[in-house]
Amino acid sequence: MSTETRDQFYGSVDPKGRYVCQKCNVPLVKTPVQLLYLHAGFPVELPACPVCGQVLISEDLALGRVLHVEKALEDK
Repeated sequence: MSTETRDQFYGSVDPKGRYVCQKCNVPLVKTPVQLLYLHAGFPVELPACPVCGQVLISEDLALGRVLHVEKALEDK
């Protein structure tokens, strides 16, 4: 899985099953982050690189919970 931000960022999975930042070559750690959409913030804990701060948003999260929240906010 990978995530895309201002610069292309790709993560990989190491032999121990951990996500690794390919830019910094360090394992991602769960980090509190704020997802923003239509001026609404949602605190969540997501894997992020402790060096560069890039956050991994999985396809399941983006197409599942986040999409559901987006639709609910747009209907208001």
